[in-house]
Amino acid sequence: MKNMKKILFGLAILAAVTFSQTTNAQAKPKGKEWKVPAADASKKSPKVDAAAGKELWGTNCKSCHGIKGLGDGSKAEKIDISCGDFSSKDVQSSTDGELFFKTTAGRKPMPSFKEKLSDTERWQLVAFIRTFKK
Repeated sequence: MKNMKKILFGLAILAAVTFSQTTNAQAKPKGKEWKVPAADASKKSPKVDAAAGKELWGTNCKSCHGIKGLGDGSKAEKIDISCGDFSSKDVQSSTDGELFFKTTAGRKPMPSFKEKLSDTERWQLVAFIRTFKK
């Protein structure tokens, strides 16, 4: 019985910490509006593998944006603005071209991935971001 109480207590602590991290991640202010040139916003994604995007996400995006794209990655606490909720209607209503442009160009505190990832890899990230849709 003592072990069961310890397990339940541990689970309660874990749930509280997880909830507070998600809540804190969304409580931060949004960054400035990020305008995307019309020509870039209208770009269409080629057929790519979202599974390959998942691996790229784990290497390049997860530390800030979190495993599930909720903006609660391990580095998010140190960033003054929200890292965004990629499952939100706001992000999911963005065009593929807008997401590709933002991933390519970056802006502080997010780095540009133009030199680090190929066009195909950035499109794979866009495809993976679509898997966060609620």
